[in-house]
Amino acid sequence: MAKVMIINGGPRKNFNTAKLLKEAMRGANDAGAEVEYVNLYDIAYKGCISCLICKRKGVEQKGLCFYKDALTPILEKCLNADAVIVGSPVYHSYPTGMFRSFLERFMFPAHTYLIDKENGGLKRILNHTLPVGVIMTMNATEEQFKQHHYDVVLGDNEWSLRAIFGYSETLYAFDTFQYTDYSKYDCDLFDPVHKAKVRDEQFPKDLEAAYEMGKRLATMKM
Repeated sequence: MAKVMIINGGPRKNFNTAKLLKEAMRGANDAGAEVEYVNLYDIAYKGCISCLICKRKGVEQKGLCFYKDALTPILEKCLNADAVIVGSPVYHSYPTGMFRSFLERFMFPAHTYLIDKENGGLKRILNHTLPVGVIMTMNATEEQFKQHHYDVVLGDNEWSLRAIFGYSETLYAFDTFQYTDYSKYDCDLFDPVHKAKVRDEQFPKDLEAAYEMGKRLATMKM
């Protein structure tokens, strides 16, 4: 049975990012996978502390961060999983700090500075492919996403994950519904009628795409 880790890097446990991740979990479950769902905001941990132990000569490199805290068992499960799907909202052009800190600890120990002279590029520590899916939600429209070069800034996550783990794909959900009741907040930048329309018409398509991602990644190594 395939094992899939679903990692929520957003603070809200039942809003846009979480809903998409839970659909990805449902897709993985329907594909027959064993799934574990983790809320990063429930865990006390740090990002990379630059101890560089994972890069020292003579140290056995297995891809697991040497710094020990509450994130360690989650990282270990991710490395031993058949697929990982991690999600985050985008705040001021970037994913959350919790998301980024997780990626630092997940990616850096599994990354090398050693040239692969046979195949080109850098040597990989993992001798197998670990599919990693990324889900990101944002207020920005698809047009604003391109205008502000989010595709470049955020796309580097996918590029790095693919280089380190062998496969990665990203689902972006644009123009998401931010408040359950816009009238309660100082916010005249967005049209709540338009936002509701996107929520009712586009977000279900995003949920379907997340479901298919979960199903696809769960069966990728079967």
